[in-house]
This record gives sequence, structure tokens and C-alpha cells, in this order.
Amino acid sequence: MALEEETNMFLTTKVKSEEIKLVLDEVYDALNERGYNATNQIVGYLISGDPGYISSYKDARGKIQKLDRTGIIEVLLENFRENNK
Repeated sequence: MALEEETNMFLTTKVKSEEIKLVLDEVYDALNERGYNATNQIVGYLISGDPGYISSYKDARGKIQKLDRTGIIEVLLENFRENNK
């Protein structure tokens, strides 16, 4: 009789979501420290894809460019939905 093994699933989505949240916090803080309206700058980047919206201060530009823009928007929408039920 063969033993059935349970498949363990690793939820990479949750890990990615946490990574995105962390990077967004770091980028937001860096933009604020430089005197920018962080929300407007991040929205500009997400809409256009132009990294010029994000300062290179504290490697904010490099950090946000490592993320998939669609993934960022998904996390933002999920957080919005969770916080507005």
C-alpha cells in the first residue's frame, strides 16, 4: 500500500506582497525626506513607467525598479480592499 504524501504549498504571493510593501515604505520615506510629494511621485511612476519620477536617494529608484509595476498595483488594491470593508 503506497503512502499518500501531503503536498506542502509555499505561498510565494504572500512573500512577494510583503516585499512590495517593504520597498514601497522605503521608497515613500526616501521621497518624503527629499521633500517630494511621495504619493504623486509613486503614482507618476506606476502610470508612466518612467523611473525619473523616483529619486535615486537611498537607492529608492533602484529598489522600486526591481519590482513588477503590475504587482505593486495589485498589492495596493488588495490593501485598499482590506482596509475599506
